[in-house]
Parts: sequence; structure tokens; C-alpha cells
Amino acid sequence: MSQEIQDDAAQPVGMGTLPPYLRWLLAASAILLSTASINHLFNLGFFMNVRLLEIHYLYVMLLLTLPLVYLIFPCSRTNPYGSTRWWDYFLALLALSTCAFFAYYGRSVVNKGWDFSAPTHAVIASFAFWFLLLVAARRTGGWMLFGVILVFSVYPMVANYAPGPIQGFQRPPVETAIFHAMSGESVLGIPMRSFVNLVVGFMIFGVAMQHTGAGPFFIDIAFAALGHVRGGPAKVGVLTSALTGSMSGSVITNVLTTGSITIPAMKKVGFRPSYAAGIEAAASTGAVLMPPIMGATAFVMASFLLTDYANIVVAAVLPSLLYFFGLFAQIDAYSARHGLKGVPRADLPRFGKVLREGWYFLAVFGLLIWMLLYLKREAIAPFYATALLIGLNQLMSKSRWGRQELMNFLIATGRLFVELVAILAAVGLIVGGLAVTGMSGTISNDLLFIAGGNTFLLLLLGALTSFILGMGMTVTAAYVILAVSLAPALIAGGLDPIGVHLFILYWSMLSYITPPVALAAFAAAAIAQARPFAAAFEAMKLGTIIYIVPFFFVLDPAYTLQAGLFDSAFTVLRAGVGVLLICAGLQGYLLGVGRIEPGPTGAIARLLLGFAGLAFALPSTAILAIPIAAAVGVGVAVTALAAVIVTFSRNRKAA
Repeated sequence: MSQEIQDDAAQPVGMGTLPPYLRWLLAASAILLSTASINHLFNLGFFMNVRLLEIHYLYVMLLLTLPLVYLIFPCSRTNPYGSTRWWDYFLALLALSTCAFFAYYGRSVVNKGWDFSAPTHAVIASFAFWFLLLVAARRTGGWMLFGVILVFSVYPMVANYAPGPIQGFQRPPVETAIFHAMSGESVLGIPMRSFVNLVVGFMIFGVAMQHTGAGPFFIDIAFAALGHVRGGPAKVGVLTSALTGSMSGSVITNVLTTGSITIPAMKKVGFRPSYAAGIEAAASTGAVLMPPIMGATAFVMASFLLTDYANIVVAAVLPSLLYFFGLFAQIDAYSARHGLKGVPRADLPRFGKVLREGWYFLAVFGLLIWMLLYLKREAIAPFYATALLIGLNQLMSKSRWGRQELMNFLIATGRLFVELVAILAAVGLIVGGLAVTGMSGTISNDLLFIAGGNTFLLLLLGALTSFILGMGMTVTAAYVILAVSLAPALIAGGLDPIGVHLFILYWSMLSYITPPVALAAFAAAAIAQARPFAAAFEAMKLGTIIYIVPFFFVLDPAYTLQAGLFDSAFTVLRAGVGVLLICAGLQGYLLGVGRIEPGPTGAIARLLLGFAGLAFALPSTAILAIPIAAAVGVGVAVTALAAVIVTFSRNRKAA
């Protein structure tokens, strides 16, 4: 049923057009970078006699990836991948020599303080490095990301000319260039350090899962378990997107792979094309926020918060579960309202057979979660999980890798490394521009002043800013900007640090399903042959919970499982009831009562259900000054009233 996913994973997106020499270079880059990472994280220098300072390690990682950006990613989006011109080779050679220069002189950078006062040759290399990163950002992240990074990176040179609220300490061009190239607070700062110390292993693991057939396994197991129930294909789409999206870390990739299977299946049982596209877009967007693998941004978050990645995973569990529970509840209500059934069991894979063929994927996930949450070894856990996965896969005759499969795996890994390093290193220029001018603290103070101590206003400003930045650049770039500028203001306002950073991450993701951008919805609409904006509005409606939940968990630590056991358990219970009622109001079907008829009476009942759901899920915080017991009581009363109205309306219509 899902062999297409295996075929898609076998060929990296856009890599089919690469000439052979670039494919080999990508594979070599993946091998060398992985080896360097293992050597560093497992401290093998004592055995391999290669001991690198961290600054050497960072520059080596850049040396292995940055030159390939100019050979793989075209100067113009209209050109295919790998369509190189003479200037691309020049940029690649310049990047290779510049990164090699800094790697060679890494000890001098540290011991002689070159990030404050550098010799002439280091200054020239710094300007070249700065220029190369801007070009890399434009090619991998687009013009919007390039523009933002350019403004922030040159800001130190004109900071004293800026308007009062954003005025900072001016730095001459030379000081700015060497700070960007050699300081631990710019290109070599938190984004790149997160990559080399945490992200590498998880990226390898994610690609290995895709190339060993985890995608088809999760789709088949979901069809076997849920395909026959009411609205089964849609529920399968949500479950498979949650599982595969966590591996890929890319919303659009997830839509294009799982959506090619689930959207036609949804349409076949009666879902409207726009609704089917909306389901896939909403599910794929939430999938990137699904523990235990939440994309590169979550690892950067752990570095900003100076906490274990496992703590981020635990905090993200309940918000993610509530979101997907909301999707399931809306699909079930829609299916019941429209009489949509599942797929006949005869057309579905057998659960036992699928489990026997792919049990090792669950075993590998179990090992990863155990090492993350129990052993707290997040840096090395994915390497052990990947080794176990590949080893077990080679024992399976059906999915065993040959030479071509191994090559495809290495190419996909190398391509992911190249793109991610280019973006993270360039995003470091943003952090550096704010750090060298002292603007990080100034922006936070200005935001607190604008909000006048009003936490809700500050949150609304944060949500709006996160959403706008998320529209035009990568989620990681938007998150880093706001983690430096906005997060300190929210935390200073008395909010929980992990909740604040998750709040920023969630709102940075929302542009994927929100018009006018809605890239995930538009991609799904192309598969479903639906009108793009119709699919976007359906995705927005289905994803309603993701707009609400961030305000709840940022105000109430119980939503991020940081309160006591009783408080967290009670929060899970009432939040689940609240989400169920909100979804009933959105879809016009109340479980146990039935269909809510259209018309004024039905509209009132649906509004009451939505209000009752909010009352149930209300965060427990002194800021609201509303007792939870009273809120739950109001929710119960309003729910009962809505049920009475629905029943009365139906009886009157029947009479």
C-alpha cells in the first residue's frame, strides 16, 4: 500500500539531477562529517590521536559543508540543483580556503584573541567568510532570510544612527567582521554549537529511518489499526504524518510523501478534496513539533535554555498530544456528521503481518527514548539508535541495503547537512549583530515598556511577531531572532522559560497552515486537486487547537508537565475534555448527543460548546485570577446547556 514512500525516500528531493561527481562529494561529506562528529562526541581522540579544540571542530564542520552549498544550490531558483557556473566553483574554492584558514589558525583565534584584534590576513578572511555566509543564506533560505540576516549582520556598523529604541553601540566594519567570523557569539555561537553537539546524530537517525522503510511501515501499521474505523483514512493520515514528520523534520516533505498515499484514500471514502488537503497540512505541521524528534530548532532551544534536550521533549509531550487529539476529534465529528465510513478490512494490510515485518523500528525508537529520558545521553543516543537500526535492517532480506541504497542514504544525509549548516551558520550572524551592540537586552526592556507590564499584551506581541517572521524565513531563523530578542522579555514578565520558548516555536510554525502563506496547505492542495485557499482555510480550522494551546502552556507549567503529579494529571483530564468540546463546536457534532443542526439555534449551541471547552482548558495561573474549580463548573453548565439546545432543536425539527 505504501511502497511509493520507500521509492520517494530512496531518492533525495532534487538530487536526481546532480552530476555524479557532486553525488560523490555529498557522500564523502556525509562520511567525513559523521566521523568527525563521532570522534568529538565519543571522545575518541585518545584512540585516533586526533584531538580538536571545539573551535577547530566547528570550522572543520563548516569546511566539509559550506563549499558544497555553491555547487548544489543554484544561483537562481529556476535552475536545477547542481547546475554550476564558473562563479559557483570560485565561491566553493573561496569557502574551502577560508574555512581551512580558520581551522588551521583556530588555536591563535583562542589564545591571541583574534576575535577582538586580528592580523590583516585574518581580517580579509573574515570579510570573505561573512560574504560567503550571506550568499549561502540566500541560496538555501531565499531572499527573505538573506535580507533579514544582511540587516542584522551590518547593523553594528550603523547602530548609533538607528532610532532611539533600537540604537546600540556602533562597531567599525573590521571589528564587526572579525566578531562575526571568530567570536563564540556569532557564526560559532549557539545555532552552530547546537548542530555539532546535538543535531548531527538526530539528522543521521532521521534519514536512516526514512531509507530503511520506516515510512511505509508506519503508514501500513496505521492503516491496519485505524483504516476500518469511521473516517479511517483521515485518521491514518494524521497518525502517519505525526510519525513520519517527526523523522523528516520538514513540513513540506512530509506533505508530499505521506500525502500522496493518504489524500487519495481520504477522497475515495468521501472526504472533500479541500478537507483532505487541510487534514494532511495540519497533521504535517504538528508532526514537526512531535517528540521525541522535533527538528533542529528544538536542539537550538535546549542550548539557549542550557537544559537537557530530554527536558524539552517532556515539556512538548502534552501540547503535541492535545493538538493531535484535537485533529482526531474533529475528523471523527466530521465523519459522523457526514456519514463517512472506513476502508473495508479486506483492502487493508494485516496488523500482525505488518508488525512482524517492521517490529525493529519500534525497538529502535524504544532504545532512543530510553537513552534520552532515562540515561539523559541525548548527544550520543541517536548514534546508538542508528547503528541498531542499520544492523537490524541488514538482517532483513526485504529491506536490506545494497550499494545503491547506501549511496542514496549518504547523499540524502550529506544534502541535509549542507543545507542545515548553511542556514544555522548564517543565522548566527543575527545573534552576533545583536550581541556585539548590546541590543538583546535593550529590545527586551523596550518590549516590557511597550506592554506596560501587561503579560497578555506581551504574549500577543510575541505571537504576532513570531507568526510574521515565520512567514518569510525558516522556522529556525525566526526562532533564533525571537529567542534572543523576545524570550527574555516574556521570561522577565514572570513566565516559564521552557513554555516561552515553545510558545515562540509553535507560533513560528503557524504560517504553514495560515493564509496567505500556508505553504503546507498549498502543497497538499496540489495533491488533492483542490483550490489552494479552500485547503488553507480548512487546515486553519482543523488546526485551531495549535493557535490556542501555546497561550495555555506558556501561562500554566502543568501543560508542560512541570507541575506536581496531581496538577499535571488534572490538567491532562480537563484539557482533553476542553479540546473535545471545542472540536464539537467547530465541526457541529457532539459525541453522545449527535449532529448539531444548522441555523441560529445550532450556531448558538456551537458557540456555547466552544466557550465551555475554553473554560475546561483554562490555564491555572494567578495572572487570570479565575479559580479552576469555577471554570470547570462553568464549563459543565454550559456544555449541559448546549446539549439541551441541540436535543430540543432536533426534537422540534422531527415534530
